Amino acid sequence: MTTPDVARQEAFTELMVDVLNKGVLALLISVGHQTGLFDTMSALPPATSAGIAQAADLDERYVREWLGGMVVGGIVEYEPDGATYTLPPEHAASLTTAAGPDNLAGMMPYIALMGEVEQQVVASFRDGGGVPYEAYPRFQALQAQETARVYDAALVDTIVPLVPGLTERLRDGIDVLDVGTGQGHAPLVLAQAFPRSRFHGLDRSEDGIAAARREAERLSLDNLRYTVADSTEIPGRYDLITAFDVIHDLARPQQTLDAIAASLRDGGTFLMGDIAASSNLEENVDHPFGPALFGFSVFYCMTTSLSTGGAGLGTVWGEQTARRMLGEAGFTDIQVRSVEGDPLNVYYVATTATTAPA
Repeated sequence: MTTPDVARQEAFTELMVDVLNKGVLALLISVGHQTGLFDTMSALPPATSAGIAQAADLDERYVREWLGGMVVGGIVEYEPDGATYTLPPEHAASLTTAAGPDNLAGMMPYIALMGEVEQQVVASFRDGGGVPYEAYPRFQALQAQETARVYDAALVDTIVPLVPGLTERLRDGIDVLDVGTGQGHAPLVLAQAFPRSRFHGLDRSEDGIAAARREAERLSLDNLRYTVADSTEIPGRYDLITAFDVIHDLARPQQTLDAIAASLRDGGTFLMGDIAASSNLEENVDHPFGPALFGFSVFYCMTTSLSTGGAGLGTVWGEQTARRMLGEAGFTDIQVRSVEGDPLNVYYVATTATTAPA
């Protein structure tokens, strides 16, 4: 056995201690997000734990212990003389619902979600296969919350204009399908913004579609419908098909892309949002969300696909793989765009030789 370099060993030990602390801190931040403590504190002057608990309508003892973790973790500032706590506005800008797409606290519940299936993932390492989609009862709700922050702020005014002339076509009225719609928030936002167009959301989750239908009914949207169906069997023909953060998760991504290409009318467009990463590992080393992307893949994206005998793309999916698979589906014009405020995704604007506008 090679004798370790002492300095490197000590540096790595410090890294491991930091990982442990940051992992626990992520769970504490998740609690602060879910209980509304960050939103409450952002509106308060320096306050005691009792004052914060009262304002948030929470148990003081739990709030006090949580605040201790926030202080030692560098999230909240503490004044010993008055025993008061303050959430600096610079920190609130990344932790509150008012931050919109910049609210990173909203990502932290995914860490707890991974913990819920950890033993099933460990078993899959030994036995193969994967963890089924049904093992993640909270996933769609979390995904809906996460994507809503981006879509509410950017879908209509920033993402749609990535396709030249699409805003005007939606205003005039076209047929739109959202594949893997989950709880249907993306087509709901578009249906509200473009009442002359007709929107259709498709997903295999009965619970997700049920939630989507309830929300559409609550808003009395008569230009929006949802269907429980497999993404490889798309009914009808459409002028625009969208798929946001879903293709790399699927058991049969190539067959889905083939079905999408076949379901576009002449002049139609496929708008796909998916992970901003490379298919080559070495090109992801400095990715700002690199460990998170691989963690999400092991604990959700890859394993749910493998659970059904699927492709299990995970982080193999990146721009290189996406371009190749889009090409194999018949898309000949593929443009890749980034959107400010959505660092996790890039957007592909794709047309086929038969659908490309003149």
